[in-house]
Amino acid sequence: MIPLYHDLADETVLVFGGGPVGARKARRFAREANVVVISPEFTEDDYGEAELVRAAPDAESVAEWFDRTEPALAVAATDVDPVNEAAEHEAHRRGTLINRADHSDERGPGSVVVPATVRDGGVTVSISTGGASPALAKELRKRIETELDGAGELAAITSDVRAELKARDVDPDRRRQAVRAAVQSPRVWKDLGGGASKARQTVDAVVNAALGEKS
Repeated sequence: MIPLYHDLADETVLVFGGGPVGARKARRFAREANVVVISPEFTEDDYGEAELVRAAPDAESVAEWFDRTEPALAVAATDVDPVNEAAEHEAHRRGTLINRADHSDERGPGSVVVPATVRDGGVTVSISTGGASPALAKELRKRIETELDGAGELAAITSDVRAELKARDVDPDRRRQAVRAAVQSPRVWKDLGGGASKARQTVDAVVNAALGEKS
């Protein structure tokens, strides 16, 4: 599988199943998408901002729910195999992305895996073991969280710096070298979290040094 990021803003994610797995998927996608959860009962208190629809879909009614919601992504998270299979079949028929929460292998075309994710501002790192070991993915996520601290702030600063250097018509190779020097600098990482102005001043000093300019 090739990892890709998919923008689901203003799209609908249709989740079949209201148990713990369905709730976890709903919370995850509700941060960005419109989420509709179909289930005869809901076992968790937190489904994010998802719309909860109390219904007991069978294999024959799955297509109707697709018609009603027109999802960009469907999640099959029930404990009823025929319903999950019907959701996968309907998704493939319509060209809709599908996540089979009950399958860790033998994924068909259009299937997606929801990875463990670490976020810091605009920086996102996702970890997947291809379904082989969710426990390992979670452990790796915990380890990466500490390493990522401050990355979002640095991404925002260097984005501004890149734009400014481009506006000054700095040669692209020199521009890349300067920004690379900033993100690799221990001084810069040390000053992250100490206030935006302090971190920006350090980045400017490193960039200017890389360009051979005076601060």
